[in-house]
Parts: sequence; structure tokens; C-alpha cells
Amino acid sequence: MAARHNEEAHEKRKAAFLSVGSALLLLSLKTFLVVRTSSLGVLSEALHSGLDLVAAVITFLSVRVSDEPADERHPYGHGKFENFSAFVETALLLLTALFIIYEAFDRLFFHHVHIQPSVMAVVILLVALAIDVTRARALKHVANKYSSEALEADALHFSTDVWSTVMVIAGIGLVWAGETWNVPWLVYADALAGLAVAAVIIWVGSQLGRRTLDALLDVAPKGLQQEIAKAVGDMDGVLDVDRVRVRRAGNRHFVDATVSVARTASLEQVHALSDAIEKRIGEIVPSDVMVHAEPRAPQGEHLFEAIRAVAQRKGLAIHDVTALQHSGQLFVELHLEVDENLNLREAHRQASELEDEILKLRNGSTQVNIHIEPLGRHIATPDEEAAEMKLLSKAIETLLNTLPSEFDELVNCHNVSVRQVEHHILASCHCAMQGALPITRVHDVTAALEDRVKEKFPQIYRVTIHPEPVEDK
Repeated sequence: MAARHNEEAHEKRKAAFLSVGSALLLLSLKTFLVVRTSSLGVLSEALHSGLDLVAAVITFLSVRVSDEPADERHPYGHGKFENFSAFVETALLLLTALFIIYEAFDRLFFHHVHIQPSVMAVVILLVALAIDVTRARALKHVANKYSSEALEADALHFSTDVWSTVMVIAGIGLVWAGETWNVPWLVYADALAGLAVAAVIIWVGSQLGRRTLDALLDVAPKGLQQEIAKAVGDMDGVLDVDRVRVRRAGNRHFVDATVSVARTASLEQVHALSDAIEKRIGEIVPSDVMVHAEPRAPQGEHLFEAIRAVAQRKGLAIHDVTALQHSGQLFVELHLEVDENLNLREAHRQASELEDEILKLRNGSTQVNIHIEPLGRHIATPDEEAAEMKLLSKAIETLLNTLPSEFDELVNCHNVSVRQVEHHILASCHCAMQGALPITRVHDVTAALEDRVKEKFPQIYRVTIHPEPVEDK
């Protein structure tokens, strides 16, 4: 990224520096012609090139400044210097046009100036025309490549020079023709050519001025907000796009997007979605993107998701959410995990607050029953005198592998492990079942198997069964 930025900065500065040299050469040639011909068209061109030189210098300086990285006083970078430079260049163009208009009317109606056309003047103007065309194309290429408004303005200066030089050559040619063929009224062609140059400058300058003023006033590029909003709104995980704001500084865009996401989404899920949104917007326009996610209830949100969202908002961990509809009344049951260091009064207060929030979710008759259990944080260690109980492990494995005759879903059980931990005997194992079984049925079978083990071996405090598809064995 740094190498690409350095390459961009070097190419932009090189283009701006060559523009300064070209403008200086053109100014010298046209100043010489003014002295030799006294042509208003050539004078307007010389003035135009003089301002081109000033504009080129401003462009060179602004390009150097705009490529500086963001700092404490300029957190959005220095890109606005390019926009400001382009605006100043536009003002210089319009001032040039006003002076040309004034001088043209003065020569048309008040003061006659004798013009001395010559072949040398035309040749020099043709050389200037070639320089203008070459620099305009080169600057336009770099401006488009890096979206540089300052270089675009500089290219516009040279482009207007192309048209104005053509008009000046035509004006001198007509004056020359008037002297050769004795057509007195053609003496005004030079002043009229100057007015034509002014018209071109005003029209082109106004177009650039409007764009640069829009950039300085943070006017959003036309259609870009809608394009970004549609692209982001079509992404999975985005419920709605609440707002998109776009501003431009130089060749960089800054985008702020506010989106709605499911309120049950975890912080990690929202962060991953934000990264995906930033990447998607970057595919539309190279930009610095800030995404703000608002939690919302999705349309048609399931009751269980709403309950989990309420618990999540209160920072509570719940599981085993079930509900039963009977005789017009809804019975909701769930398990709430609380800090194991709380007493019953403190734990019950948390459960009651959660119950009140759940009751607000429905207008009808609802009963909520919350089972309170400790949120496990303690990492236990096996008792030293009975770390492993191999005989009991073997007996449990034998029992479980006799049960496939009662449970068609069960294929086999293996990896049985028994530990005595803090005076409690804990058993765990893996049981293989058909992978196509619904998880609800698998849960029922594992619960029944756990009950059978505890019934046969009442000394066991807890049994944990890990179900796995037989196809993966």
C-alpha cells in the first residue's frame, strides 16, 4: 500500500512539475508575440498562459501537500488542498476572461490598435498549440488515473489554451486577410477572437468551479449514496440501511454508513459484518469507511430469539428455552446462569427482572418459570487418590453398548472416561448415531442414555454424552 501511494505521489508531482515548465515556455513565446503583433487575441493568450503558470505552480504545491498523511490537525488528511487549488485556478480563469472581455470591447468601440500579423506569429502559435495538446492529454491521463481534481483543473487550463489558440490563429489570419484583400471590417476579427476565447474560458471554468465548490462544501457525488445504500442493503446480515453519508477530500472519499442488524447478533458477528461492508463499499469507490451498527428486531422475530435478545441486553446467559401453549396461556421455561458467588436473594432478583422483561414481549396471558443455576467459572482438578476409575469406565461402556437394541438411533458408544473430581464422580463418552437424525431427537436420546447410566450407577454425579454422526467415524 505504501509503495503504491509513493508511486502515485511521484507520478502526480512529475505531471505537475512538467506543467510548470510548459506554462513558463508558453508564456515566454506568447509574450514575445504580443510585442511583435499587438494582437488582443495573442495578449489574451499571453495573460491566459500567465495565469496558467500561476495555476501550475499552485497545482504543484497543492499536490505535494495533499499527499501528506493525516495528522492531529488534519484527521481526514490534506486532500481538500487539491479541491481548494482547483477552485483558486477557476477564479483565475474567470478573472482572465473578464479582462479579455473588457479589452475586446475597448478595442471594438473606443481605441483602435493596429495589428501586425506575420507567418512567424502563426508558426509560434502552432508550436504553442502542440505543447497545449500534449500537456492537456498527459495531465488528463494522470488526473483520471488518480482522481486528482487539482491536476484535472490544470489539464483544463491547457485544454482551454488549445481552443483559444485556435481562435487566436483564426483571428490573426482574418486580420491578415483583411489587409491583403482590403476588407476593413476584418480588423475586428482579432477582438472577436478574444471574446470567443473569453467565452470558452467562462464556460469551461464554470463547470470546473461548480465541481470544486461542491467538493469544498461536501456535496455528495450524484448517485453515489444510492449506489452504496443498495449494495450494502443487499448484503446478508443487514436488515436495513438507515443512512449513508459521503464526503470527498481530493481523490479520497469518506463514507459513513449506519445499518440495522439483528439484535441477537454477537459483537464478533457485527464486527465481521462491518468489515464485509467496508470491503463492499471499497469495491464501489476507494474510500475510508466508518460503519455504525444499530441493533433491531428482525421482521417476524421468533419469541425465543426475542427472549435471548432481552437476556443478552441485560448481560445474562440463558439456555434450554422452551414454551408451551395450553388453554390460551403460554408457559415459558428457561435456564438462567448466574455468578456462582451470588446468594439466592441476588440471583432471584436477576431472574425476576428477566421475567418482567419477557412478560412485556407478549400482551396475552404468559407464565415464566426460570431455573437458576451457577455460571461455571471454576476449573476443577481430579482428586489425587482417585484420578481415574478404569473399571467403572469399562462397565459404563458395556452398558451403553447393550442399549442399541432399545434405541434404534444408537449405533455404539466409545471413549468413555470417568473421573473423580472434588468428591464427585463425572462420566463422559462419545455416542455414534445416524447423521440424518434431527437434533431434537438426538437430544432426547442422549438425555435418556444419561438417565440410564445414572440409574445403573447412582454414585455418578453427572454424565455428559457427545453425539457424533456415524458417517464421520
